Amino acid sequence: MKHLFKAELNWTSKKEQESVSKLYNKSHQIKIEGKPVLNVSAAKAFKGDPEVYNPEDLLLSSLVSCHMMSYLYVCSQNGIEVLEYSDHAEATLEVSPDGSGRFTEVRLNPKAKISDPEQIELALGLHQKANQLCFIANSCNFPVLHEASCEVLTM
Repeated sequence: MKHLFKAELNWTSKKEQESVSKLYNKSHQIKIEGKPVLNVSAAKAFKGDPEVYNPEDLLLSSLVSCHMMSYLYVCSQNGIEVLEYSDHAEATLEVSPDGSGRFTEVRLNPKAKISDPEQIELALGLHQKANQLCFIANSCNFPVLHEASCEVLTM
């Protein structure tokens, strides 16, 4: 089964600003049908607008989100009630002297809070299965590492 996703990118030159600095403005918009316009720029380190999302932010956000959804799916398959979930992820980007670059790893730090203390070990182990199912992680050419934790939420 295949699914097609579409995005439209729009960018316009700001000639007066670019002719002086000899750098192109990096801010642009991405439109996905039926959704709000997404304003994007380069990261601040690459002369972009630090107040809007950049491709690196979006790649990391995609991994964090996809892993969580995959994790919740495998937990539901295994009868684990997840009450809360958070993650503080980090991505390492290395830039080469020629200006090219690549992510070398992403480190997810998912923290799940579940209802049953007997399921903590299983809940921790399911992060591996979630990673195997994650569409975004499966599309990356760098390791996506997990430092997961799990605790029981007492009410």
